[in-house]
Amino acid sequence: MPELPELVGLSSYLAAELRGQVLESLQIASFTALKTAGIQPPEMLGRTVESVRRHGKFLDLAFGPSAADDAGAHLVFHLAKAGWLKLGPRPGTGRSAPIKPGGYLTARLLFDRHKLDLTEAGTRKSLAIYLVRSADEVPGIATLGPDPLAPEFTLESLKQILAPKRAQIKGVLRDQKMIAGIGNAYSDEILHLAKLSPFAPSNALSEAQLATLYHSIVTILTAAVSAASGKPAAELKDAKRAGMRVHARTGEACPECGGTIREVAFADRTLQYCPGCQTGGKLLADRRMSKLLK
Repeated sequence: MPELPELVGLSSYLAAELRGQVLESLQIASFTALKTAGIQPPEMLGRTVESVRRHGKFLDLAFGPSAADDAGAHLVFHLAKAGWLKLGPRPGTGRSAPIKPGGYLTARLLFDRHKLDLTEAGTRKSLAIYLVRSADEVPGIATLGPDPLAPEFTLESLKQILAPKRAQIKGVLRDQKMIAGIGNAYSDEILHLAKLSPFAPSNALSEAQLATLYHSIVTILTAAVSAASGKPAAELKDAKRAGMRVHARTGEACPECGGTIREVAFADRTLQYCPGCQTGGKLLADRRMSKLLK
């Protein structure tokens, strides 16, 4: 799943390529992908891309007015777990062949010079598209927590987020209503740098641990954004993998202590951690194994 750093890269990439281009065709493979249609797809045509922005894990293509509508419009999408995009030159003039529902291709946007495909692997389709007047009309955007790279995200604001509720810190970092943009991969990386167990209670951290966690959030995400900057979409996944210290590196040596990186199930994902750096050498209980032993 793309997270904040990749989406920063994607938003700047799309802005550089699409700003000023006119949307001439919009095809969405199925109604299940189209979550909100305050504006119907045909009403999006003839509009010019004015900007591309990121809101948490959402990308927002902002369009100007059309000949028949003097108000602006937004096409907002969330790539979910297995979504991605492909941008290339428009293959020619004329109408594009209809895209088939249920396949790899979820949506196709044809501009005067480019083609943008939204794709999703697998059979569980979760990629979401919203056609709205304002990005604030998208339910997931309206409830987003603070952006961890925004100036207003401070150590004090992090304390306020963590203090009210006793929850596992891994889950809090992934909760978009708490902090926007961090997902499974970067929460693993942040907790490893902070030397915190992913199951540590969020409201029981010491002042020193809170300060270290805040520093780790900013450090990991800033470095990842720098690595993603200037790269086309096709290179962002490899850049993300190359920068991971523990995430998706089960069985490899920890870059800090040399111990073996371990894996356990967490919610609907798996997480990776280093026992030597994060849990005092203790192996975390894996619920998948517990179920097998029952």
